[in-house]
Amino acid sequence: MAAFAAILADTGVSHGLIGPREVPRLWDRHLLNCAVIADAFPENAWVLDIGSGAGLPGLALAIVRPDLQLTLIEPMLRRTTWLETTIADLGLTNVDVRRGRAEEFHRELAAPFATARAVARLDKLARWTFPLLAAGGTLVAMKGSSAPTELVEDEATLSRLGMVSARVSEHGADVLQTPVLTVDLVVGESKSAARKARRRR
Repeated sequence: MAAFAAILADTGVSHGLIGPREVPRLWDRHLLNCAVIADAFPENAWVLDIGSGAGLPGLALAIVRPDLQLTLIEPMLRRTTWLETTIADLGLTNVDVRRGRAEEFHRELAAPFATARAVARLDKLARWTFPLLAAGGTLVAMKGSSAPTELVEDEATLSRLGMVSARVSEHGADVLQTPVLTVDLVVGESKSAARKARRRR
């Protein structure tokens, strides 16, 4: 993790992935902030990191949980190139990078878990992410203190999109001054899978 912090403070800044003002607070605001959500995933889980950017939370999770398999989804070429170089420099073997928008992988990926940090509001994030989840899969969306309010405001839309249950979870209270909140959204059977099942019947 220290090696990842050094890379972020160097080429992460020069490549425009993080701002120079973020360097003094890399550990508490970014690295630890992302690492503590590792308790949201069971052993050996496959997790999609949507809009990975600087590898947060994806690379932080891959470092603290080598049992996880991370797939980083990022549309920008310069970012995916940086991610691939960083993965090689860190010697990580449990991460792969896919270049493209989340919507481009709707027919290709079906993972049990997905996560995202500072990407979009819940309703928009769900439209991008729910089709990437297998039936019963969970989106672990990193949010700030407004997480409960955002969930209430978007709950009707999320239900229409396929959400069957939701909760706000707290992470890292023992290591961070301000714990991290995630909104954990569980999806039911995807609409495409349901249509296929009806046709089979």
